[in-house]
Amino acid sequence: MANVAVLGAGSWGTALAVLLANKGDKVTLWGRNIELLEQLAKFRENTKYLPGVHLPANLEITVDMALAVKNADALVLAVPSHGVRELCQALSRLDLKEPYLINTAKGFEVDSLKRLSQVIIQELSWGKDKTVVLSGPSHAEEVGNQLPTAVVAAAKVRDAAEYAQDLFITPKFRVYTNPDVIGVELGGALKNVIALGTGICDGLGLGDNTKAALITRGLAEIGRLGVSMRANPLTFAGLAGVGDLVVTCTSQHSRNRRAGVALGQGLPLDQVLAKVGMVVEGIKATKAAHNLAKLYQVEMPIVEQAYYILFEEKPIKEAVSCLMERSRTHEVEDILLTLNGW
Repeated sequence: MANVAVLGAGSWGTALAVLLANKGDKVTLWGRNIELLEQLAKFRENTKYLPGVHLPANLEITVDMALAVKNADALVLAVPSHGVRELCQALSRLDLKEPYLINTAKGFEVDSLKRLSQVIIQELSWGKDKTVVLSGPSHAEEVGNQLPTAVVAAAKVRDAAEYAQDLFITPKFRVYTNPDVIGVELGGALKNVIALGTGICDGLGLGDNTKAALITRGLAEIGRLGVSMRANPLTFAGLAGVGDLVVTCTSQHSRNRRAGVALGQGLPLDQVLAKVGMVVEGIKATKAAHNLAKLYQVEMPIVEQAYYILFEEKPIKEAVSCLMERSRTHEVEDILLTLNGW
């Protein structure tokens, strides 16, 4: 039986805490919002972020971080991407026994352009060999209701990835391992940018052809940047790549897609965020992806137009025209054309 602290009482943190508690592990769910945590403890349900999912009696709930992490074998980091560094700084001040660090947030640190595993290791140096990234097509609503789901645990050290695999795997939650931390993190972060775009398409009523084209060319952009950052291109054909991209771009549960729909229908960004009511990771990820594309000199036209829409108030229909009227080119990337001698 593992001793696990889940840090973050949003939808995903709650779903994973329920999953682990139902397995029989000793699980403590921590959050900052005292009122929310009191409601969870009283009603055994997270009505705000994960309604309809019962919290098992053996799931402990606390606002005391030191208590939550005491003697923990693993810490599951389930806070938004912009809160990862602050959380790790708080952890660095506690007496920890060097537990595994399993990050579930999908995004970048916008100012530094660091991947989140880099942020974790920078703040908790002993996490170098114990940091794991958990990613893939996994909406909290479906995991909480025990619908079959498959994800990836990525780590530089095989033992760490396999620890997370053994920790989370159940008959309804299948976990694969992958050594490509860079690719898994990029896939998880950048799919949110493309999901904003597909939501905009739905909001404009542009149809399935447009959406399919955007998803496919979005995957090409993700792979292009990934290869430039030394990710394994095969990762983007797997669960953390095309799998997560498809579910986020098409699902009713996707807050990034819902935000895009509202943008496509003409709502200003501040009203969109208020309507969604939860963190929309794709907003910050768009800014980071735009800056990474410039840094690595990678062409990412969908990301570029999303950036102009979000941060420079470019009219959406004008952005669509810019994408459709670009200079003609090959579908297959130049490196593949060279390898095939075309």
